[in-house]
Amino acid sequence: MTAPDPRYRRAIAIPLGIAMATALAFLPNGTAAAADSAPAATTAADASSLSYVVNVRPGHGTSAYLKKAIAEAGGTIVTSYDEIGVIVVHSANPDFAKAIRTVHGVESAGNTRNAPLPAQSTTDVGTPKALTAEELKGVQAADGQDPLEPLQWDLAAIKADKAHEKSLGSPKVTVGVIDTGVDDTHPDIAPNFNRNASVNCVSGKPDTTDGAWRPSSTESPHGTHVAGEIAAAKNGIGMTGVAPGVKVAGIKVADPKGYFYAEAVVCGFVWAAEHGVDVTNNSYYTDPWYFNCTDDPDQKALVDAVTRAARFAEKKGTVNVAAAGNENYDLASDSITDPSSPNDGTPSDRVVDPSKCLDIPTQLPGVVTVAATGAKGIKSSFSNYGLGTIDVAAPGGDSTRYQAPAPPATSGQILGTLPGGKWGYMAGTSMASPHVAAVAALIKSTHPYASPALAKALLYAEADGTACTDPYDINGDGKVDAVCEGPRNYNGFYGWGTVDALDAVTR
Repeated sequence: MTAPDPRYRRAIAIPLGIAMATALAFLPNGTAAAADSAPAATTAADASSLSYVVNVRPGHGTSAYLKKAIAEAGGTIVTSYDEIGVIVVHSANPDFAKAIRTVHGVESAGNTRNAPLPAQSTTDVGTPKALTAEELKGVQAADGQDPLEPLQWDLAAIKADKAHEKSLGSPKVTVGVIDTGVDDTHPDIAPNFNRNASVNCVSGKPDTTDGAWRPSSTESPHGTHVAGEIAAAKNGIGMTGVAPGVKVAGIKVADPKGYFYAEAVVCGFVWAAEHGVDVTNNSYYTDPWYFNCTDDPDQKALVDAVTRAARFAEKKGTVNVAAAGNENYDLASDSITDPSSPNDGTPSDRVVDPSKCLDIPTQLPGVVTVAATGAKGIKSSFSNYGLGTIDVAAPGGDSTRYQAPAPPATSGQILGTLPGGKWGYMAGTSMASPHVAAVAALIKSTHPYASPALAKALLYAEADGTACTDPYDINGDGKVDAVCEGPRNYNGFYGWGTVDALDAVTR
C-alpha cells in the first residue's frame, strides 16, 4: 500500500511521484516571485529551553501571583491567551511543569516538545520535480476552463465543476490555512489572498510582519498546495480551486523543521477566531505526539490547550476541518500501535487506546474529520478510517497503480499550487481536508448567516452517501487491507458520504 514518509506522517502530505508545471507556460511575464524573502520566526530562548503551555481558568488574565510562581519555577511568559486561559512559557528548568502544576489555579501544564527550542535552521523536505512546458502540450482545456483544469479529476468527483456554473463562492468568506505557510505571490493565489487575516504563529505569538506567513524557499510547499486546492482563482492561469471565489489566509504554524507544536496551533486557532475566518483547514497533527494520552500530564495539557483554542474559534463562528491521517489506522479500534512518538525525540512502539489518546486537532469535539478517496472514489490506501470518527470523505489522491483517473487526467494524485508560481501533485488526507474546507466555504457563501453547527449539518446532509468498500483489497493481493463498518449513509470509510460542492451552492 502507499506509505507516506514517516518523518512527515500526516503533518506533511507526501508527494508520491511529484510533477509540477512552471508558471512560464502560462504567465505572459515569466515566473512569479518566489517566496524566498519570507521572514523567519525568531525565538529568544536559551538553547536548553523547552516550551510549555500552562492552562488556567479562562477569562481572568494572568494574576500577579501566577506570574511570580512562573518566574520562581524558572519560566518566562512568551504570551497569554486570556480568553481561553492558555499561557505559553519558555523554561530551561526540566522540572518546570511538575513545579507549576502544584500552583493554585493551574488546571494543567506540560511541555509541548521534547527537543530544545531550535535555532532558525531549515531542513529540505524534498523539492518537487518541475514538469516542463513541453510536457504540457497535450493538455487541452475546454472553453471556460483554466489551462490545468483537465488534470483535476478531483473537481468532477465532488461536482465542483458543476458548482462553478452556479457560483464560485463569496469573497466575503475566508478560509484560514493553518499550515506551513502560504506563498501569496503565486498567480493563482494572489487574487484571493486575505492579508489582514494572515499571520505567522510559529513562536506561539502572532507575528504580523508583512510576508511572515510565507514559507521560505527551503520549507515545505504543503500550505501553498492546500491553499490552491481551496481557492486557486479561476483566472485563465494554471488550475482552479474548489471554491475559486472565496478568500484564503495563510496562518503559518509549522516551524522551519516542519513541526506543528501546540503553542503555534493554539495561536492559529485564536487568530482565526479573532480575525473573521469562516473556516479553518488543518492538514496536520500537533507534534510531537501522534496520539496524546490524557493520563499523561504533559500530553493532557496539550489536549486541553488545543481543545480550548478550537472551541473558542467555533464559538466565534469558525468551522474547523481536519485531515484524518495517513497510516490506514482504524481510529475506532480498541488499540493502535503508535511507532512514531515523540517524533522530535526518541520514538518507540506504544500501544494506545484512540478513545483516550487523541490525535489533535482531528479527534477533538466539533472538528470535521476527513478521510481521503482516490480517483475511483474509494478509500485511499493510506487513509485512516473508523466508524464514529470519520465525518465525511473527499478526494485526497492515491497511487495511480491503485486508482487511476480517467483521461485526460494522468495522475491519481491531487494537483495544487506550489511556491514560486508552480503547480504539482501531492497525495494524502492533507489533500482531502481542503476539499471539505472549500465546500464548507461554499456553504457559508450560500448561507452567510449559518452558524458552525448549521454549516456542518448542511455539509453532512448534502454529502453523497458512499457505501462501504467490501472487501477492501486496494492492492489486489487477495488480502483485506481494512474493514469498513456501517451503512451507506454513515460508515467508517466515508462517514456521512463524499462531499458535494454542487449541493453546497444550490441548497
